[in-house]
Amino acid sequence: MQASSVAAVSSVSPSTSAHRWSVAEVLALYELPLMDLIWRAQGVHRENFDANAIQRSTLLSVKTGGCSEDCSYCSQSARYDTDTERERLMPLNEVVAAAQAAKAKGASRFCMGAAWKGPKDNDLDRVLDMVREVKALGMQTCVTLGMLKDGQAEKLKDAGLDYYNHNLDTDKDFYGQVIKTHTHDDRLDTLEQVRDAGINVCSGGIIGMGESRKNRAGLLVQLANLPKAPESVPINNLVPIPGTPLAENDRLDPFEFVRTIAAARIMMPTSWVRLSAGRQQMSDELQTLCFLAGANSMFYGDRLLTTDNPDVDRDDALFARLGVKAV
Repeated sequence: MQASSVAAVSSVSPSTSAHRWSVAEVLALYELPLMDLIWRAQGVHRENFDANAIQRSTLLSVKTGGCSEDCSYCSQSARYDTDTERERLMPLNEVVAAAQAAKAKGASRFCMGAAWKGPKDNDLDRVLDMVREVKALGMQTCVTLGMLKDGQAEKLKDAGLDYYNHNLDTDKDFYGQVIKTHTHDDRLDTLEQVRDAGINVCSGGIIGMGESRKNRAGLLVQLANLPKAPESVPINNLVPIPGTPLAENDRLDPFEFVRTIAAARIMMPTSWVRLSAGRQQMSDELQTLCFLAGANSMFYGDRLLTTDNPDVDRDDALFARLGVKAV
C-alpha cells in the first residue's frame, strides 16, 4: 500500500460502534481506492468474526400482497399493478413445514414477513404462534410485520422472537422520494420499541433506487448512529419490478455496492452484514468480493418475499469453492 493510501485509510474514523459517524467521514471511506477500502473492511471483519463463516437465513412471506403502503420499490403494494397476488396469512402448519425444510437445508434463522402497514392484534396473535413453533425447532426467529403499536413488541419478545426486521430503506433526506404514506421517523419509532422490548434489531436499506452516494452514506450513518447499532444489517440491491415506480431504474455499479458493504462493516464492526435482495443477479465473483468486504450473512433459499434468490445448490457449491462454512 502506498504511503498516501495509508494516510487516507488512517485519517477516517476508528472502526468502533461507539463512534458517532458523520456523512463526511463515510464519504471519505467511499472515496478510498477500492482495494484500500476492502483491506480495511476485511481487517475490521477479522477482528470481530470468523472470516470464513457465513450466517444463513431463510425468508418466507407468510402474508403476501395487498399492502396499503406506497413504497416505490415494492411489488406488494396494492397501489401498483404487479404480478404479485394478494394472499391471506398462511396457516401455522405450512409455516412450520417451511421452517423445518429450511433448517434441513442448513439455515440457522427463519424470517417471516407479512405485507402490512402494521399488524392488527388478532393477526399478531397468529404470528406469535408461528414464532413459538419455529423457535421450538431450535432456529433463531425473525419477523418483519411493518410498524408496531404500543405493547406489540413486548408480546413478540414473550413469544421468543430473536430479531425484528424493519429497514430504514434509505437516507432520511431521500426518503420522501420513495415512500410518502409514512415517514422515516415512523420507522425509527418502531425500531425504538423493538430495542426497548429487548429484541435484536435487524435494519438496513436498499440501494440503487436513484439515491446519490451522499444518500447512501447518510443511510449508513443513520443506522450506525442509532443508540445501539443493529445486530443485523441487510443491504439490498434494488430489483426493479415491473409495475412499480422504480421498474425502469438502471442497475447500480457493482463496485458501488461493494463499497457500501465495506463501509457498513467498518462502521458497524460487530453487526451481521447481510447480502439480501438482488443476490440472484450477482455473479459468484461479485458475491465473493462482498464477503471479502465484510458481508457475513445471506438469505438462503430459492425465494425471498416476492423475488427470486439463488438456489441452494448454487450457494452450497459456492461455499465449497470458497472453503467457507455456514453458521
